[in-house]
Amino acid sequence: MKDKIYVLGGAQTDFERNWSKEGKGVIALLREVIDDGLKNINLDYYDIIKLNNQGRVACFVGNFIGEYYINQGHLGALLTEVHPAFYGVPSARYEAACASGSVALDAAMTKIRANDYDLVLVIGWELMKTVDSKLCGDYLGRAALYDEEAAGIDYPFPNLFGRLADETIKKYQLEEERYLQNLAKVSTKNYKNAKKNPNAQTKKWFMNEEQASLRGTVTNSLIGGKLGISDCSQVTDGAAFVALASEKLINEYYGRDNFPIVKGWGHRVAPMRFDTKMQDSAGSKYLLPWTRQAVVDAYNKANMTIHDIDFFETHDCFTSSEYAAISAFGITEPGSEYDAIESGLTDSNGDKPINPSGGLIGCGHPVGATGVRMFLDLYKQVTGKAVGYQLNKADNGMMLNIGGSATTNYVFIVGNE
Repeated sequence: MKDKIYVLGGAQTDFERNWSKEGKGVIALLREVIDDGLKNINLDYYDIIKLNNQGRVACFVGNFIGEYYINQGHLGALLTEVHPAFYGVPSARYEAACASGSVALDAAMTKIRANDYDLVLVIGWELMKTVDSKLCGDYLGRAALYDEEAAGIDYPFPNLFGRLADETIKKYQLEEERYLQNLAKVSTKNYKNAKKNPNAQTKKWFMNEEQASLRGTVTNSLIGGKLGISDCSQVTDGAAFVALASEKLINEYYGRDNFPIVKGWGHRVAPMRFDTKMQDSAGSKYLLPWTRQAVVDAYNKANMTIHDIDFFETHDCFTSSEYAAISAFGITEPGSEYDAIESGLTDSNGDKPINPSGGLIGCGHPVGATGVRMFLDLYKQVTGKAVGYQLNKADNGMMLNIGGSATTNYVFIVGNE
């Protein structure tokens, strides 16, 4: 990369919390995560005012569908209700379904790379527990081609990722029982990892492989094709904050440049219809070739390979999506993902850990915050600040954040210089 983009750090709310039950709304959510984030990067609101007067700071917000969940739009300007320091600061909301946080990060990086700003604050958030689960599923259906893939369907996304499971079995001629057992291993791993994460939604939950394998029961009902509740990510309230900076700001404010940097990135968009995805990928060895290409783009920009990556955060909205990500990352060849799962390669103590945070299944999935949270976890691991779930080796990390049925695909690599 020509111009370095430094990651100063950030903050995350506790994803276990239900903000509506606490009697708190979006302003309280944003104020808490921004206060914590600024404190963690050793800046304050006076610094924001100073940098804004110099035209050097901006704020980008990632949110999927606040207009439905809390009846609020114009979400970039909403920051002015958090603190007067944001009066006049350029701010805007970015949306790409479950990859909304990543598109905000991408825009921030672009602005720093273009020398438009020296500091960009990226805030991703979603308040989802304002409605019941069925209505929540309908709202999330807007991330698909709604009239064809979601309207009138209970829980459209479990159905779509259940179809991804079916297509995986079919394309690679997998033995169904073994495949489903591997999905159970994925969910069990992520619940186990979440128990170590103080900000994880399910840190107090219990799940073992036997329970995850018994789909179609009272406690683990089928919700989308072959997928059970244990295969699904969580409905979550939460926010995440990340600060990105130019080398100029690093030298001016910190006098050192030993912060991690963004080493590579990839962004690819697949056909929106799931059926079209499957038709167009028929000639590829990858079921989701656009996802794989986003990974390859990130490797190429970073001049790195799979062998340089120590850990991964991936978009396990469903266990079937984490399963597909294993080959997309290049950990195994397509169709052999079970090798990585069954050998323990992707466990926290394996050579290629996936979702040491607990992922979306364990940590939680406040849609607009997810990309930012994943990126923050890359930062935490490479700086040794993942308290409770720190990996032994974490010099370089890669994340995959998807929107829709792997329609929008974002990949970032963060690492130490």
